[in-house]
Amino acid sequence: MAKGKGKGPKGKKITLKTAKNSIRISFDGGRRLDLSKMGITTFPKCILKLADVDELDLSRNMLKKIPNSIEKFQKLRWLDLHSNQLEELPKTVGTLQNLFYLNICNNKLNSKTLPEELNLLKNLRILNLGLNCLDNIPSTLGALKELKELGLFDNFLTTIPKSVKTLPRLQKLNAERNPFPEPKKEEYIDPIKRVESLYLVQEKDLCCSCLKTCQEERGKLSKLKNTMSCPSKKLSFPLLLTPNSTAMDNQEQWRLKDEHL
Repeated sequence: MAKGKGKGPKGKKITLKTAKNSIRISFDGGRRLDLSKMGITTFPKCILKLADVDELDLSRNMLKKIPNSIEKFQKLRWLDLHSNQLEELPKTVGTLQNLFYLNICNNKLNSKTLPEELNLLKNLRILNLGLNCLDNIPSTLGALKELKELGLFDNFLTTIPKSVKTLPRLQKLNAERNPFPEPKKEEYIDPIKRVESLYLVQEKDLCCSCLKTCQEERGKLSKLKNTMSCPSKKLSFPLLLTPNSTAMDNQEQWRLKDEHL
């Protein structure tokens, strides 16, 4: 067997020099370490020496795991890990208290490998969990009171916890293309069928109040019946002539003229 056969791709090795050259200044003056689309398969340990950056972009690589040492990036406000092959996230991600943007979309995370420690990110504004393998969302995410945008699209969710849907600052929730059950349609029930039993009694068996009510209802029914059975009056239009009557008058005038000629 050839050496190395059966192993995954080695990927590009990132040196400290390469990482330093990948630092950019963001629009608000922060330092951004951009290692996206670099073909990285293993988290480069050398970047731990650059842990004072404000933003870290490792998106569009082939990473399967993020180490616990991610906790060293305490200044991070922006962490982009989308479009990798991540199967789990470390619990230490919950220590990044300054984080306001976290994108882990398009990975292989499931509900068991999504750490509950995400609920510790009290300053998080944007969280993207779309395009993963999640079949449920922990209700503890309801602790993210500052969250404004939440992406849950293209997962296997059948429900979203109320604590998440009612987050006080949530403005955008994208949960499209999940197998949510269709809302049940209300079954139509015939009002007549709602009457379980009907009893016929004689007037002498009714109390005064019930007898009076029945008589009033019977009177209303009789009045309505008489109104509907009354033939409608024939409408007359004395000032209008029918076409046939006009034609007959004209014919009579012409006949008289012919006789005098």
